[in-house]
Amino acid sequence: MTQKQKTVLIYATPAVLLCIPLWGNRFSEEFDWSPVDFVIGAVLLFGTAFIIDLIQRIIKNKTHKTLLIGAILLLLLLVWAELAVGIFGTPFAGS
Repeated sequence: MTQKQKTVLIYATPAVLLCIPLWGNRFSEEFDWSPVDFVIGAVLLFGTAFIIDLIQRIIKNKTHKTLLIGAILLLLLLVWAELAVGIFGTPFAGS
């Protein structure tokens, strides 16, 4: 896989993930995302994609690269869960 293909895949993934709640809002009453929710989701997902792209380009050691990407994805999941349901009870929790 070339670097250009990796970059396209890295940035296409957040776009595809954001299509899920978009379709859900359109066709289901159970989804209730506001435009602000989409902006926050896009910032989180595309910001993570940008950081992963930087790691892919800068870090040469495959082990370090894998560990850093894993840590970034774990951080994304924790922030997303906190915003969604407030697992840590911080002031910006979603519930």
